[in-house]
Amino acid sequence: MRIPGSFGGDVQAGLLAHRLPLGRNRTPDSQCEGKTVLRKPKSVVGLDIGSSAVKAIELKPAGKGHRVVAFGSEPIPPNAIVDGAIIDAGAVSDAIRRVLESNRAFKTKEACASLSGNAVIVKKITLPVMTEAELADSIHWEAEQYIPFDIQDVNLDYQVLDPGTGPDARGSMEVLLVAAKKEKIADYTGVIAQAGRTPVIVDVDAFALQNAYEINYGLDPNKVVVLMNAGASAININILQGEQSVFTRDVSMGGNAYTEAVQKELDLPFEAAEQLKKGIPVDGATYEEAQPILRAVTENVLLEIQKTFDFFKATAASDQIDHIVLSGGASKVDGFHAMLQERFSAPVEDFDPFKAVTWDSRKLGADSGSIGATAAVAVGLALRRVGDR
Repeated sequence: MRIPGSFGGDVQAGLLAHRLPLGRNRTPDSQCEGKTVLRKPKSVVGLDIGSSAVKAIELKPAGKGHRVVAFGSEPIPPNAIVDGAIIDAGAVSDAIRRVLESNRAFKTKEACASLSGNAVIVKKITLPVMTEAELADSIHWEAEQYIPFDIQDVNLDYQVLDPGTGPDARGSMEVLLVAAKKEKIADYTGVIAQAGRTPVIVDVDAFALQNAYEINYGLDPNKVVVLMNAGASAININILQGEQSVFTRDVSMGGNAYTEAVQKELDLPFEAAEQLKKGIPVDGATYEEAQPILRAVTENVLLEIQKTFDFFKATAASDQIDHIVLSGGASKVDGFHAMLQERFSAPVEDFDPFKAVTWDSRKLGADSGSIGATAAVAVGLALRRVGDR
């Protein structure tokens, strides 16, 4: 499934509920002596612009799969991005420029980024059955009932989940509606342009995570899988039932909450608290002193995750959760994995975005295990192609 439409002016739509496998997306490029010449869609650099770092990945086709040709990560100064809003555009664009120019293996000029947080609305809506053309004509009017922003201030995208034409149809269809503030799109595409790259696609963190999961693990139509990406300032949650995203939510807590708690309770500078959170010794405090503080923050995080699961179960036909797949730097906080599994009585697995994507440690200069936890969204973005619809 692809979500068509326009998402961000000249930037392509790029919001996916489910990505078609690469190779099935070839489009006519030109005519030559009466024959159609097919050209592979051009790749993009996947740019995961987070509140603590920019991660960049470029992929190339490799047989029936993909291989990583370039990877990089650069830190972003504290408070340059707050709650998903770019506060210091110069600092963010400088980080993007550094990560792409420090590695000559990045060849592609076109880039794909993603959004999350309160500037993005993802909602499943029910509409009367209509044709694709009728839906395209009426979607803005229908969306006004569900979007808590002025419809003129957002860009919309949508995907038909159930056309309502099957044997059990009841005269209604289900549509996944996605809206994002134009201002936020412009902020993110602006810093990419300032860094000398061309922004061509804007996606959503939760859907990029899903793309990376599908390409590495496949999709089981009989299972409900929770994809959970715990970043510095937020946790992206995408609940999949088979190939469909049935519930998404961004929790406004992440790794920074741990750092700030350690900083406050142990009276440490931010950088020292950040190191101690990761188990690295610092002057003035021990890791043993930090551990109960970290566990207390995890309990608060789990309460927010519990609310998300309760919301999902209240609207879903089934309350089952078969599997939780965990990624993001904050997922590595001591005890988070175990406490998550104990709380929700479901198997928890660390997301390996390179399970089926080839990573050559000799050429890339690093082991995939050292960066896998933070690379899932960037991999999902790099799977996109120029011209995706």
